[in-house]
Amino acid sequence: MKANFKFSNLCGTVYRQGNIVFTPDGNSVLSPVGNRVSVFDLVNNKSHTFSFENRKNIAAIALSPDANVLISVDEDGRALLVNFRRGIVLHHFNFQKPVKAIKFSPDGKYIAATHDSHVQVWRTPNHLVREFAPFNLHRTYTGHHGEILSIEWSPDSKCFITTSRDMTARLFTLDPVEGFRPKTFAGHRDIVLGAYFSTDAKAIYTVSRDGAVFTWKAKPLQENFDSGEEEPVASTSSGSFNEIAKTRWGVQTRHYFRLPNTRVVCSTFHRGANLLVVGFSSGVFGLWELPSFSNLHTLSISQEKISAVAVNPSGEWLAFGARGLGQLLVWEWQSQSYVLKQQGHFSTMNTLAYAPDGQHIATGGDDGKVKVWNSASGFCFVTFSEHTAAVSAVDFAKAGQVLFSASLDGTVRAFDLVRYRNFRTFTSPAPAQFSCLAVDPSGEVVAAGSADTFEVFLWSVQTGRLLDVLSGHTAPVSSLAFSPAGNILASGSWDHTVRLWTVFGRSHNVDPFQLSADVLALAFRPDGKELVAASLDGQLVFLDVNEGRQTGSIDARRDAKGGRHAGDLTTAANANGVHSSIVYTADGRCVLAGGRSPHIALYDVREGVLLKQFRTSENLSLDGTQDFLDSRRLTDAGNLDLIDARGENSDLEDRRDDELPGARRGDMARRRYRAEVRTTCVRFAPTGRSWAASTTEGLLIYSLDEGAAFDPVDLALEVTPQAVISALAAQTFLPALVLAFRLNERALVQRVFAAVPRDDIRLVVKGLPKVYVSALLQCVAESLEHGPHLEFGLVWVQAVLGTHGRYLKDRAGENAGVLRTLWKALVDCEGLISKLCGENGATLAYLVDQMQVKQAAQLEDAEMQEG
Repeated sequence: MKANFKFSNLCGTVYRQGNIVFTPDGNSVLSPVGNRVSVFDLVNNKSHTFSFENRKNIAAIALSPDANVLISVDEDGRALLVNFRRGIVLHHFNFQKPVKAIKFSPDGKYIAATHDSHVQVWRTPNHLVREFAPFNLHRTYTGHHGEILSIEWSPDSKCFITTSRDMTARLFTLDPVEGFRPKTFAGHRDIVLGAYFSTDAKAIYTVSRDGAVFTWKAKPLQENFDSGEEEPVASTSSGSFNEIAKTRWGVQTRHYFRLPNTRVVCSTFHRGANLLVVGFSSGVFGLWELPSFSNLHTLSISQEKISAVAVNPSGEWLAFGARGLGQLLVWEWQSQSYVLKQQGHFSTMNTLAYAPDGQHIATGGDDGKVKVWNSASGFCFVTFSEHTAAVSAVDFAKAGQVLFSASLDGTVRAFDLVRYRNFRTFTSPAPAQFSCLAVDPSGEVVAAGSADTFEVFLWSVQTGRLLDVLSGHTAPVSSLAFSPAGNILASGSWDHTVRLWTVFGRSHNVDPFQLSADVLALAFRPDGKELVAASLDGQLVFLDVNEGRQTGSIDARRDAKGGRHAGDLTTAANANGVHSSIVYTADGRCVLAGGRSPHIALYDVREGVLLKQFRTSENLSLDGTQDFLDSRRLTDAGNLDLIDARGENSDLEDRRDDELPGARRGDMARRRYRAEVRTTCVRFAPTGRSWAASTTEGLLIYSLDEGAAFDPVDLALEVTPQAVISALAAQTFLPALVLAFRLNERALVQRVFAAVPRDDIRLVVKGLPKVYVSALLQCVAESLEHGPHLEFGLVWVQAVLGTHGRYLKDRAGENAGVLRTLWKALVDCEGLISKLCGENGATLAYLVDQMQVKQAAQLEDAEMQEG
């Protein structure tokens, strides 16, 4: 069992807070998701999240004009300098104060960052050279009397304009200019949120929170003479720079949005199209053309305020982020259509389930929504909102076309993933809150456990009728699992028992197992012969299903412990933890467990030892991620992290608390609730190459397929890449393939695999040692999934299964993961071929129809000529 899983992607969260940035080509958008950064490819319909993490939630990001350098700054002002193309952190830097805005100059040579009421301009570090201190301060600019909120550079990068809470904007030059004093743009009656240069830099537009837009232009020369100032003379050598610096600016026009009961929250400006985009606190955004101030478009996208807005370089796509809903939208305003519309669970994600083919992942949350995500692209493609309370469990039928969900609203629902509808709803005779769910291998029976009546209900999926009610537990039922190979249903409860029900037999035998504490989670081994249970005392207990006895246990209390919470009186070293979710790996040799901690543990079942721990988050904005509390945060008033400071916010909607009592998890006696780092559910992909965990940060996916790793098998002195290439040149394909498998380098294996002639495939497969059959199947599956040669891959599949089919069947448990990978690749190929055949059929029908129309017209012309 390989344990070198690496972070692959983050789903379930598309936007948290901060600004949104388009790449220079306009094809991708960057969004902060907690303390990470996600990139959404709008052309190829894919998304990926960088593996690096900031110390806390990200407050601002900036991307250089050449898309080489990315800077992400967290809430405390600690920044990461990242090579954007490779996703590698180059340097850590501390701005010492929170940064509200950070921006690269248009020429990419400087970085301007807010520093409370000051602005610091730094020279852009070289991303190709490793330096001890890459950040070099150019100058610090002062003058504002309040916190600076935005920075905008001039087109020539020679000056910039800032806006502040002191209701003014100020113009600064990058380098000192003789006789120049920073220009102040005053006159607004509320906070100035943004200031922008026109394309020719002859006009400046300022936008304030109360909905006022001022257009500033040069005052007439006669006005300058009357005021006793010299006439400004523009030097031809410095061009627009002197015009901006020497101009005496004045308000030319004042415009107002005049939207009742709403305020401006964010804005941006596209110079090429003279397009001003404004987001309001009511969820409405609008487009205005300047300087005429003509309204082009207004649309309401939600009831929550729009937190961030961005426009791509071509001016066609607008990106919006709503913090309250965790929503990210990309809107093409000319065609009035969505390019991207994604929203994660805006509350706790409780559960997840992999589809049998590994292509889709279903999640359920406290918001009552069931979402289905594409595991390859990272996008949610359908959301079911039929539940009226928190979703506690989700599971797929074995065919993969039906999704089941259980909820605390007392219903179990079945969703059709072909027509995207809720086609069946299961309820109990008396109202009950369902806390767990299981579907039998045939997909004909669904079972749900109750948290208040302590019963297990079974329904027929075809008819929707209640088949049976299993009684016997004396406490809430916490977990259910059907055996993959029989008619046994396992149930775990808080009454310290695990019960095995023979549900399809006449006897309805029940075999109870007594444990030492409450049962929190259950999982069957893929062959159905073993069962693992996680209990409240931190034990993992392994049970033999056939013999009805305990075969082993693992003490996981120390592995499952979390960090110290802000209100804890004891240190993290004295704490113990429990695993609340557990699952077997695809080969059944290991178990993966997670719970109320930032760690997910992988255990070897036979040896009973911890193989590896995966840390889900380093985010200090979450409670429980650090072992020691910061003594600087401890005051006479208590921990500063537990003091509610919402009353100090400037916006009324930010100060108001609209949440219902009990809607937040945690100690309700505290003055402030901090989100706690925890893992609510872990699941292995059917292919065994990846696993997913639903956490506070979102849906984390860890995979073996990300990045190149040297993982040789049976390495010897003669096993070298040169030996593989020499064997390949001599056209001895079987030795070359064996040597490549022993080196286990993906690029080398794919090279040898693709070089084998079609006529020699059967001979190569027949002579291949059985120990490499699984690796060959994995290579064939990857070729079918990503390669262009469909028939070539199918010939390999036919040869391998025809020659080694019995060997694979006898070791189905060990090869379950690779067989599911192959099945997933074949299903993808079938879907692509059927889609292509459908398109070709429609094209041929159209051509035949056009030919018939043409023949009819020719026949009609011939008859007219004869007549």
